Amino acid sequence: MTHSARTEAGTAAGTEARTEAGTQARTEAGTEAATEGRIGARTALVELSGVSKHYGAVRALHGVSLEVHAGEITCVLGDNGAGKSTLIKIIAGLHQHDGGVLRVDGEETRLASPREALDRGIATVHQDLAVVGLMPVWRNFFLGSEPRKGAGPFKRLDVDLMRRTTREELLRMGIDLRDVDQPIGTLSGGERQCVAIARAVHFGAKVLVLDEPTAALGVKQSGTVLKYVAAARDEGLGVVFITHNPHHAYLVGDRFVLLKRGAMAGNHTRDAITLEELTRQMAGGNELDDLRHELRRS
Repeated sequence: MTHSARTEAGTAAGTEARTEAGTQARTEAGTEAATEGRIGARTALVELSGVSKHYGAVRALHGVSLEVHAGEITCVLGDNGAGKSTLIKIIAGLHQHDGGVLRVDGEETRLASPREALDRGIATVHQDLAVVGLMPVWRNFFLGSEPRKGAGPFKRLDVDLMRRTTREELLRMGIDLRDVDQPIGTLSGGERQCVAIARAVHFGAKVLVLDEPTAALGVKQSGTVLKYVAAARDEGLGVVFITHNPHHAYLVGDRFVLLKRGAMAGNHTRDAITLEELTRQMAGGNELDDLRHELRRS
C-alpha cells in the first residue's frame, strides 16, 4: 500500500490502528521468518498441548497437540468426524477446550470469543467465507471494518480509500481482479478464497486458519488457492491448513497432524514423511491392509 493511502487511512477513526498494526505485524513477522528460517527453535504463535473437548458424553477431541510457527504451514488432516471442525473452533475462540493447554505467543490462555482471537492475531477463513454475494469485492474486503471520513452528520464511508486499498492489497498478493466493483458472488470459488486470504493478511493476522479451502474446487482453482496460501506463508504468517486431501497438504505443508475420531493419529515434519506414507496413514494404514486381505478372493 502506498504512503499516501496509509496517510489518508489515518483519518479514518477505528481503522488507522488496525491498518498500521497489520502493516507492522506483517513486516515484523516476515523479517523474523526470513532471519530465523522457516523451521527453527522459536516460540510458536499458537501451541496446543494435549487439548481435549467433550460435548456431554461425546468426545470430540482428546490429547491433540500441534504447533504453528511464523512462516510455516501446519496441515491438519482427517476424514469427516475426525475432529477438524472442533479444533478450528477452539483456535478461533468459538469454543473453549476442556483439557490440555492452549498457548498464544507462548502465553497460556483460553480464548473467550472470535473477537478476542482476532485481537490476538488469529484470523479464520471458514468454508462459507461469510461474504455477501451481491456486494462488491471492496465492500466485502472491509466488511465490518469500514473506514469513514468527515465528522458529525457529514461522516460517511470512505469509498475511494476502500476501492484503492482493496485493489492494491490484492495486487500485492498477486491477485489481479478485473474490477473490484463487481459483486463478489460473480467470482469463482478460488478467487473468493484468495480475497478472504488477502483480507486477513491486510488486517494484521499473525495466524491464518483455513477450513478446507480447496474442498469444493477443481484442480486449477485449487492450485490458485494453494499459491496464495504459500504467499501468506511467505508474508510471515503461521498458517493452519485444514484438509482431507494429502496431495494438497504435501504441496505446501511444513508440518502434518493427522486426526482420527478426535485423537492424534500422527504428527510429522515434512522431512520425516513421504507423500506416499502420508496418503497411506490418511487412508487408514494397517486397517486398509486388513480390509484388502478380507476382500481378496479365495
